[in-house]
Amino acid sequence: MSLFKARDWWSTILGEKEEFDQGCLCVADVDNSGSGQDKIVVGSYMGYLRIFNPHPVKPGDGVQPEDLLLEVQLREPILQVEVGKFVSGTEGLHLAVLHCRKLCVYAVSGTLGNVEHGNQYQIKLMYEHNLQRTACNMTYGPFGGVKGQDLICIQSMDGMLMLFEQESYAFGRFLPGFLLPGPLTYNSRTDSFITVSSCRQVESYKYQVLAFATDADERQEPEQQKLSSGKRLAVDWILNIGEQALDICVVSFNQAVSSVFVLGERNFFCLKDNGQIRFMKKLDYSPSCFIPYCSVKEGTINTLIGNHGKTLNVYQDVTLKWATQVPHIPVSVKVANLQDLKGVIVTLSDNGHLQCSYLGTDPSLFQAPRVDSREINYEEFNAEMKELQKIIKEATKTQDILPKSEKHRDLIVTAEVSPDLDAESQAIDSEVKAEAVPSVTVKITIQSRVTAQKPNLAVCVQAPLAVTCDQFVFDDLEPDSSETVVLSVFLKGNCSPSELEGSCVVSYSTPTGIPKVAQCNFRLPLRLICFPAQSSKAANHKLTIDTNKPPISFLTIFPDFVDPSEDDQANVLGFQFLTGSKTTLLASKTSQRYRIQSDQLEDLWLITKELTLRLEEHFKKQNCKDFACTFSGSIPLQEYFELIDRHFELRLNAEKFQELLSERAVQFRAIERRLLTRFKDKTPAPLQHLDTLLEGTFREVIALADAAEENQANIFQAFTKLKSATHLVIMLISLWQKLSTDQIAILEATFLPLAEDTQEL
Repeated sequence: MSLFKARDWWSTILGEKEEFDQGCLCVADVDNSGSGQDKIVVGSYMGYLRIFNPHPVKPGDGVQPEDLLLEVQLREPILQVEVGKFVSGTEGLHLAVLHCRKLCVYAVSGTLGNVEHGNQYQIKLMYEHNLQRTACNMTYGPFGGVKGQDLICIQSMDGMLMLFEQESYAFGRFLPGFLLPGPLTYNSRTDSFITVSSCRQVESYKYQVLAFATDADERQEPEQQKLSSGKRLAVDWILNIGEQALDICVVSFNQAVSSVFVLGERNFFCLKDNGQIRFMKKLDYSPSCFIPYCSVKEGTINTLIGNHGKTLNVYQDVTLKWATQVPHIPVSVKVANLQDLKGVIVTLSDNGHLQCSYLGTDPSLFQAPRVDSREINYEEFNAEMKELQKIIKEATKTQDILPKSEKHRDLIVTAEVSPDLDAESQAIDSEVKAEAVPSVTVKITIQSRVTAQKPNLAVCVQAPLAVTCDQFVFDDLEPDSSETVVLSVFLKGNCSPSELEGSCVVSYSTPTGIPKVAQCNFRLPLRLICFPAQSSKAANHKLTIDTNKPPISFLTIFPDFVDPSEDDQANVLGFQFLTGSKTTLLASKTSQRYRIQSDQLEDLWLITKELTLRLEEHFKKQNCKDFACTFSGSIPLQEYFELIDRHFELRLNAEKFQELLSERAVQFRAIERRLLTRFKDKTPAPLQHLDTLLEGTFREVIALADAAEENQANIFQAFTKLKSATHLVIMLISLWQKLSTDQIAILEATFLPLAEDTQEL
């Protein structure tokens, strides 16, 4: 319970499901009683007009029947109510009611009751104006310095100011650069209208300028406006506040400086009459309404600001003096003199909660009850503590990222690679120049333990390898059912791949709509990209891998490449890649070493990897756990850097080709435009060799495109070679430094981030 609550003096709820806004509340001595007491006038969007004169017996009382002086339905939504000297020939106060398409001025009068039912009040229509445009809001005042009467200015939704001299329509003017209507008020000191435009700036227009400006009743073209009599509507001053305004108020109290107050969505501004800022206050809440009123301290002005946090804040200039809570979000706030009580705060919410309150504090009468002291049983507490710690320990054990149920997966995908190459090759559209391009069959099986909806299988291998079909879509799988697909993998591009691995990914949805993914990897045979050949003694690049076990015969570890009848292949083995290059593998007869040699650095990678994998598998089968490979030679960095330079040079070429192509394309289009203009001309003019120039440019564009395509193919080959060489360098570093699997993974993530080679990356 907050101490700073608005003390409820009188309150009521208006109607049922009615709506109210900023202009729907007004306080004034509307019936000209002369007692100095204000009445509360409220209009609603449902068309009800109500006038209250609160008389609570004690503060906090609800509404009494005699508090409602008048309630009348006007059948049209009430946008705004104002009280002023609106009728000529009298200085009495009258009530102006603004509807969407009508302005009505009423006289409110009361007659003394002869019986106990009390006084009777009624309204009498003095005059009305039917509006040609939909109204938004209005303001009033002694426009042009007129004495003893108030004129009315209505702002329409399309930016027209309509001015009425009491019973007659005076003139209408359009605001320049108008988009949406903002708040509008009249400053009698400078005889000007102040509004906030959609450009988020405060604008001031002099009444005299409005009166002499071009008539807006028929909206003229700018050219006609210049010729017609009257001047263009010019703004007096502008101040950019950078936000939309909720309300504007002009104040002049005897002891205070005359000021214009503007309430923005995030800031509160006080301006001088010439548009200069006196001060501003940044608000840390969303305001909903405000009202400046007289201050007790000379030279300052108090302001009451309501916000969407159901709070009213009282500021003395920029200093917060008081904050008080109200039971609703106020959309309009006024300060009134009611029943000899000066300075009653009247607030109205958008759903019709009307409250009169005053500031004060509500002391809290709550006292905390005494707690019965009891003896503490430490043994019982210790036992409970141990039990809780046990539960916490169980709960915080390191768990797998996947839940335990995932160990028995809902859907399993397995890939089985055929041990032999296909008898009849399935290779299609291969760019390899070899006589025969082999292919290998991969059989993929999907087993589902649950219902799998819309399963989708994608098979992925690294280019230049390719598959006969890489996407499969199945019907929904029933529980304990399976699907099998068969596809072939072959070498498509004319260069050796950097990896002989592929992956299968199945995406599916569970019956509850949860998307899931299952995947597996498979290893392709080395025979897919090379075949046995005569070994070569001379080579540019050589690597020596040391092991801690005696060398194994190649008949044992490479049975698919060695002919058993040839004994000389036990220690020497030749590999011929489909792309043409050769690699030789030698096993030392005396020491525990293997040598790999080739003319190309990148060709060493796949053979070296295959050798280490097959050696590890061989010793694993023999239950030998301490087998290890090491590398003690020098890492071929110079050759590796040459590959990097070659790849970089090709990438620069690609950029150069792109620039040249765009230049020639621009030139080609320019010549086309010139030719088209010549052909369209009714009097034929000589072409001046434009056709020759067009043909030459066309040939250049085609030649550049062909060169760019060839360069792209070269980039792909250089990229694949660079990837192979990077794999090799990482492997040699790991063998040299005896790195763990995690450390190798870090190296690969650092040096092999690219799966694709594009100009953007």
